[in-house]
Amino acid sequence: MNPTTKSFTPAFLLIALLSGCSGGGDKPAVGGAMPPPEVDVITVGKGNATLTQDLPGRLQAYRSAQVRARVEGVIEKRLFEEGSDVKAGMPLFRIDARTYQATADAAQAELAIARQTVERYKPLLAIKAVSQQEYDLAVAKTKQAEAAWVLAGEDLENAAVPAAISGRIGRALVTEGAFVGKSEPTLLATIEQLDPIYANFTQSGEDMLRLKQAFRTGKLKRAESARVELLLADGSVYPHAGRIFFTDMAVDSTTGAVSLRAEFANPQRELLPGMFVRIRFPEAMAENTIRVPQRAVQSGPQGQFVMVVGEESKATPVPVKTGSMAGNDFIIAEGLKGGEQVIVNGLQKARPGTQVVPVPWDASAPPMAAQPAARKADDKQAEAKK
Repeated sequence: MNPTTKSFTPAFLLIALLSGCSGGGDKPAVGGAMPPPEVDVITVGKGNATLTQDLPGRLQAYRSAQVRARVEGVIEKRLFEEGSDVKAGMPLFRIDARTYQATADAAQAELAIARQTVERYKPLLAIKAVSQQEYDLAVAKTKQAEAAWVLAGEDLENAAVPAAISGRIGRALVTEGAFVGKSEPTLLATIEQLDPIYANFTQSGEDMLRLKQAFRTGKLKRAESARVELLLADGSVYPHAGRIFFTDMAVDSTTGAVSLRAEFANPQRELLPGMFVRIRFPEAMAENTIRVPQRAVQSGPQGQFVMVVGEESKATPVPVKTGSMAGNDFIIAEGLKGGEQVIVNGLQKARPGTQVVPVPWDASAPPMAAQPAARKADDKQAEAKK
């Protein structure tokens, strides 16, 4: 036992003695002795690990389009439901179009007359009944009439304000009866495309430089996967992995960080623009490392430590130093050599010097403290039968 481990032992033994005086919650075995508690353990070993980093980020719509009135007039009706999905080209508002319809009809009539004039002038020009100048003037008036008809048709079409893109539309910013588009195009609503969706985040320029130096010296290798994960506010991992979409080529002079962007599929529209999330992305590959679940590492006045199953199946504290993260696991920089049985669950019962029964840890099972109440009921029934 090294000197550091000895310094941990008295404090933990004192806790064990005090706990023993207060009485345990476990049922007594035959003869009055307390049975050794079961604890979930993992046997640590060295291997390769993908180092990850969790950074705060914010979601942004993949595309965003402002719906604006391109012609002036009175809003007659809103044609969509706020917060619904709309398709590109779908009419969203109807502006009073009577004036634009009349203008379009007049332009069409002018165009028809101009074309008839050109057709009448063609045979007359051949027999010199009209001059070339008169014919050219008639052709020019036809082109002017065509342009006026096209513009009138566009104004009439824009009276039914269309959606520029497909996506989810927000609340309407005007109501029926409002006069819009007098001096400039009036903002009526906003459409945002949510699938896929962007996550914007930053990484420290110092961290990026440190990684490049580690790659150059061979201490670390570049991560093979470009997959990134998104962590929601409750700590759960979003089911769809993303990919790094953009990396800024410069360090921001005010923050000292590099801007990054990831893209995630969002088929259920669970992710919304403006949400704060955490992005977990692979930084590098580390070889010959030891990793333990985050829950196995504890902190005390003398630093970090883990509880291991030592000689005679007794719980023993071992000081450790943690380094980087590998997903939800800590990379152990110092303290463990490999082969130790590290306690993951049941730490509240595994006090220093306490004899325990190690059980292989099932990572998919809930912690022992969160086991269903039915298990406790089964224990009581078994005790009653004795």
